[in-house]
Amino acid sequence: MKFVDEVRIFVKAGDGGHGAVAFRREKFIERGGPSGGDGGNGGSVIFVADPQLTTLLDFRYQQHHRAKNGENGMGSDCNGRASDDLILKVPSGTLIREADSGELLADLSEPGQQYVAAQGGRGGLGNMNFATSTRQTPRFAQEGTKGEERTLILELKLLADVGLLGFPNAGKSTLISRVSRARPKIADYPFTTLVPNLGMIQYKDNLSFVMADIPGLIEGASEGVGLGHQFLRHVERCKVLIHLIDLGAEGEGRDPVKDYDILNRELEKYSAELSKKPQVVAPNKVDITEARERLEKFTAAMRKRGVAVFPVSTATGEGLQALLDVTAEVLFTGRTGKLQVERPEKPAKKAPAKKVSAAKQPAKKAAVKKAPAKKAAAKKAPAKKAPAKKALAKKGAAKKAPAKKAAAKKAAAKKAPARGKTGARAKTVAKAGRRS
Repeated sequence: MKFVDEVRIFVKAGDGGHGAVAFRREKFIERGGPSGGDGGNGGSVIFVADPQLTTLLDFRYQQHHRAKNGENGMGSDCNGRASDDLILKVPSGTLIREADSGELLADLSEPGQQYVAAQGGRGGLGNMNFATSTRQTPRFAQEGTKGEERTLILELKLLADVGLLGFPNAGKSTLISRVSRARPKIADYPFTTLVPNLGMIQYKDNLSFVMADIPGLIEGASEGVGLGHQFLRHVERCKVLIHLIDLGAEGEGRDPVKDYDILNRELEKYSAELSKKPQVVAPNKVDITEARERLEKFTAAMRKRGVAVFPVSTATGEGLQALLDVTAEVLFTGRTGKLQVERPEKPAKKAPAKKVSAAKQPAKKAAVKKAPAKKAAAKKAPAKKAPAKKALAKKGAAKKAPAKKAAAKKAAAKKAPARGKTGARAKTVAKAGRRS
């Protein structure tokens, strides 16, 4: 079945029937009076949400829908028959907009919900309704009103609880085929999925939820590049988004962290509300050696942002149960604590003052290094000069010592004779005294 999610149609409600102008003419009944009946109401155009439908394909081939007109009134007080309403069944989640203004008229998100898109015309009154005591034979009746007509745009947004996002060939179709009974087309080339796919997932404790797989997104999808832009509306109603990262992607400029940033940027450009929905980040293809090597680097980059990572392999089924567990917890309880992790502590940055002192440290070190050199020089200088001074002192002492000794001898020599003469004189005087 071809998937159609947007159509433009024309709807026309039925016109009301005209009232009749008639008089009662029967035998033996004089002055029967007016007996024109009323016209019937025209049928309305009503849209009803049907959960069994998944596409607007029927409206693609039949774009004009008209309800029947009401019957005209007749004589003998006979009213015209009202026409039945035209019921148009649409999938649950269909938006009805005015084609000219784009105004949203209705959102049929619940099964069985109805919306009257075009109101049928009202039938006119027959002449019997205008008879009075002063106007007993009215010869006129009321015409029925026209039914509404308008051009509408029907836009389908699938009612899914969980949406799958990712670049082309990231493994979204494989994932939904493993966790549900959906059987989308799977191939080894990009843009394999051309239409959204829905899968019912039977979870634990009789709980179930619907997962939607949309075509892959690429950079510029919010501007109409690729196929993802026209299908992003199908994940607007989702409560949780699973962001599938292709760790095995090869090509120029492909990087898991870059893919993550590009996809979130495209979501924000398309709808700010869509970008704020809880995301479960699931790097895929960890069964490949090259992908497992990239996983550590990707996990570290996500941890710096405080985002938890749930690695999976849609080919082997590794990690799928953990992915479903965290998705169901966010979906049914609203708790998103497991989607965040503590960011690693950043090393303390040095204050500017410390940086200045650090800059001055080399000068101090240089001064400290130079100081020992000066001290060494100071120590060496006296050591070199000390012998010279001592030698000079010794030489001076040696020179002065003989001179002093010579002077002392001369002085003694000079004094000795004097002392001898006096002694001799004393001796001669003493002898002379003795003689006398």
